[in-house]
Amino acid sequence: MSGTESGRGRRTALVATVAAGVLLAGGGGLYLTAAGDEGDGGDTASRSAGAPAPPPLRLGGGSGGTGPGAGIAPGEPDPGGGPNGTVYRAEGPLPQGPSSAAVHRPKGLVTSEEVARLAGALGVEGRPALVGDVWTIRPEKDGVGPRLDVAREAPGNWTYSWYDGGPAGDTCLKGKACPPPGEVKPPAGGSPVSEAAARAAAAPVLKALGQDDAKVSATQVMNGSVRVVNADPVIGGLPTYGWSTGLHIGPDGRPVAGSGTLKEPAKGETYPVVSAERALARLNEESKGTGPIGIGGCATDPPAGEPQAPDEPGKDAPCQTIVDMAPPREVPVTGAVLGLAATDTADGRALVPAWLFTADPADAAAYTVTSTAVAAEFLVPPATPSPEPTPGTPEPSDGTAPVRRIESFTVAGDGRTLALTFWGGVCSTYTARAAEDPRQVRVWIDEKPDDPDRACILVAKEITVEVELEAPLGDRPVVDAPSEEAVPRR
Repeated sequence: MSGTESGRGRRTALVATVAAGVLLAGGGGLYLTAAGDEGDGGDTASRSAGAPAPPPLRLGGGSGGTGPGAGIAPGEPDPGGGPNGTVYRAEGPLPQGPSSAAVHRPKGLVTSEEVARLAGALGVEGRPALVGDVWTIRPEKDGVGPRLDVAREAPGNWTYSWYDGGPAGDTCLKGKACPPPGEVKPPAGGSPVSEAAARAAAAPVLKALGQDDAKVSATQVMNGSVRVVNADPVIGGLPTYGWSTGLHIGPDGRPVAGSGTLKEPAKGETYPVVSAERALARLNEESKGTGPIGIGGCATDPPAGEPQAPDEPGKDAPCQTIVDMAPPREVPVTGAVLGLAATDTADGRALVPAWLFTADPADAAAYTVTSTAVAAEFLVPPATPSPEPTPGTPEPSDGTAPVRRIESFTVAGDGRTLALTFWGGVCSTYTARAAEDPRQVRVWIDEKPDDPDRACILVAKEITVEVELEAPLGDRPVVDAPSEEAVPRR
């Protein structure tokens, strides 16, 4: 479903489709709203007599309730619609869906055999070696070859890239700046392979990952020669969003970069779910807008006791700025399907039942916006925990700030500057800290709300901040300090 179809006659029937996200290429935005406190009445599932109720589910977890996984892609609209908000309107009947669905959570550890299976599908030779909490296969010294890094803890976030040789790592400090291992070097020219050829090249990798039935897209081309393949796996019989596998296929038909998760999440608690209609109402409640931003167009009240001209035209009229008077942005919804959306919870990253809506504005490409499907009585308001500082590490700038989980990192040519990527809110400023020793580098993200007294729409976006180390990173693993999990290198 595209927002650029010719003859854009508005469709009257809803189609159960999911817009594919773009991993590694910077497209395909994901928006997820936390559910409100409204009662779900008849939309909740009736449980069998005597069956225990599932435990309350706390969305947001360490992310302070700003939602999951994928952020606002460049050029895509803010689902909140800015200060005036957005109203999503269905163009036809919405599906009822099943009465319940299960949360799926990462569980267990990735084995060397699982890493070797993925390496074989990617054409990576060598045995996986455990460096800290990351399985890695890399070129010997500065030789040409592929590099594969897989986090040992489930879900096994992995990154793959091809290195073309030359100085790297610490040696970059003594010569011309160069990309470190793990950073993609674009192929030198050539024409991109066809979509069919790219899908065929990705098929062995998806099979090794157990994602044969994933929804695959191969329409995007990068750098004029690299075909991007994105796959959204099906887990527990439901489509997913924010859990993509991404592969870059070079002009020779060989994968030159990629990322994803290796271990499929395990089925967890089953929750009653609301209908698509109720979930869309939730979405609109969360998309009301942030209110006027910046300098208003109204004069301030006169000082007390100062006389006012009673006959001044419009004196008693209510003060409104131009942005106050603008109506909310209306966006048609042309598709809906129950799926699983990657979400931060109090127990870590998980796939949570959510309705995936296809928003199809008249002036832009279609995109996917999601709303939690779990019945409201089973949801707990997001928490903002205060992490316990590790002895010998710097104190957080504000102990009340929520904890942000770092998803990946890259290293600059000097070997000392880390670029940390995570999901954050749209109403805060972020900084990074690091504590290092000869074994590892521990990193934190500190958050400072731009305006603590102002309500902020629950929208997540991908953010990258830098932190400088005292010594080059070298082979030391990078650890997300609050979660104690290894951060995959991208």
